[in-house]
Amino acid sequence: MARRQLSELIDSLTPAMEDQRERVLRTRRGHERLVAPGTGAKAKLTSADRVLVTVLHLRKLATMDLLGQLFNTTAMTISRAAKDVRPLLEAHDVHIPASTARFRASADIARFLDLDTTKTEPTC
Repeated sequence: MARRQLSELIDSLTPAMEDQRERVLRTRRGHERLVAPGTGAKAKLTSADRVLVTVLHLRKLATMDLLGQLFNTTAMTISRAAKDVRPLLEAHDVHIPASTARFRASADIARFLDLDTTKTEPTC
């Protein structure tokens, strides 16, 4: 997925995620908000993070534990984010295919992203 596509996906899903969060909070409280939005506990993941972590999870690139390490949170938070965002992706008819790459540790990602150091850089 290209950055532009991911950015467009995040932009299209953010309002739906905010509405979904408000519905959940309203149900949990049993009534409408008594204080202004933005007060109280802050979300551990931003809307963009939630979409990105869900896409990575659906691509099966990394375990939830590894995603938790990369996003500085827990596997449970990653699981909740994926559970919340997946229906929104389906509602927007977005299907994320699985990848053939699999990472189990941050070192695996570093090795995958590491440039071949045996190549020499061109000289002028």
